[in-house]
Amino acid sequence: MSFDYDLFVIGGGSGGVRAARVAAAEGARVALAEEDRYGGTCVIRGCVPKKLMVFASEYPDAMEDARAYGWTVHSGGFSWQDFSTKLNAELDRLEGVYRKLLSGNGVTMYDARAVLKDAHTVSLSTGESFTAKHILVATGGRPVRPDLPGAEHGLVSDDIFHLDELPKSILIIGGGYIACEFACILNGLGVQVTQYYRGAQILRGFDDEARGLVAEEMRQSGIDLHVGSNILEMASTEGGYRIKATNGTEKVFEQVFFATGRKPNTDGMGLQEIGVELGRNGEIVVDEYSQTTVPSVYAIGDVTDRVALTPVAIREGMAFVETVFKGNPTPVDHELIPTAIFTQPEIGTVGMTEEEASAKEPVEIYCTSFKPMQQAFAGRQNRVMMKLVVSKASRRVLGCHIVAPGAGEMIQLAGVAVKMGATKEDFDRTCAVHPTMSEEIVTMKTPIRTA
Repeated sequence: MSFDYDLFVIGGGSGGVRAARVAAAEGARVALAEEDRYGGTCVIRGCVPKKLMVFASEYPDAMEDARAYGWTVHSGGFSWQDFSTKLNAELDRLEGVYRKLLSGNGVTMYDARAVLKDAHTVSLSTGESFTAKHILVATGGRPVRPDLPGAEHGLVSDDIFHLDELPKSILIIGGGYIACEFACILNGLGVQVTQYYRGAQILRGFDDEARGLVAEEMRQSGIDLHVGSNILEMASTEGGYRIKATNGTEKVFEQVFFATGRKPNTDGMGLQEIGVELGRNGEIVVDEYSQTTVPSVYAIGDVTDRVALTPVAIREGMAFVETVFKGNPTPVDHELIPTAIFTQPEIGTVGMTEEEASAKEPVEIYCTSFKPMQQAFAGRQNRVMMKLVVSKASRRVLGCHIVAPGAGEMIQLAGVAVKMGATKEDFDRTCAVHPTMSEEIVTMKTPIRTA
């Protein structure tokens, strides 16, 4: 049977674009359909604009520190309009780069919604239908609102980048990395931030000591953070929304922002109708080669709800091309993925938490917390933390956790060592770079405890 295309990709985010252009570079006839903007969650409504907002939000402290270092600093207020205009121009530029990468590699682009009609047929909202030997679903995910009275009035993460003006006050619901990052960003931009999380501590799944320090630092910076708290209902009122909380408080906030989870974009795509298995959260169930229960249909990225990170989606896309178009079956490697959370301070982490590791085998814990030189000189009380989780038996470093400004930059390089299987003695043999915060990673000689 002859097909219109060798590969039809649904979704123009980081994973789908990478798979499409690399397959096309291998000589495959490739098409890609995207119903919204090219670049997906990461480029358009996630990591990239978020990180630019992080940079913007750090300047008030930087200017305060500059005064402590002897500079005369004069600054006006922050202009959200000026920043967001420039931000949108940058996102437009990046979307153009993505389109150019695709067209430059000979990928045919359709600005349309795509649904699957059968194992080899894609139908577009333009009325066109195409056949393909292989179909790759890379439609990502979306934020969800909780099911409670008035929730339709609240913001989700997609909305934050499109505000006409910053609110004076905001209530953030949630304790994951999106909630915590935006709490820090908006606090830095001058918004009065309150955060409710129903659990016992924010950033569930991360190292307990690391998330404890971040919570402490967030409170010190002026964020009104409440754990063990959730909202019962919200109603429009003069000046914003009246919130009733489980902790008994009633308060009015100008805006309410729900960061309470994400859902894979699989609704109305015809997936189950053609035999593609979906999981409980609507995610596409795939094997280690990203293949679905329909052999010609594959899926990568957040739509599979495996590890929802941009670099992971890109690696899954590359592994798919190796497997399907290069004759080199390549399973996706989800082990020891370095991660950064851009709170203030940042968390950088790779490998197991102390809690995970100690549940599996006896471990030694090396940890230090201190005031970094730059902030201490400026009179700040901020603390940072460096932590290694080490196997007693093999001496391998099972986990590395950093809470500090620039932790994301540090963990990328620490991640290389941990992925290679470095031991504590390998770290010890490495000469310190002085004076830096990260030198503590190689100078901790005595464990503070065993677990």
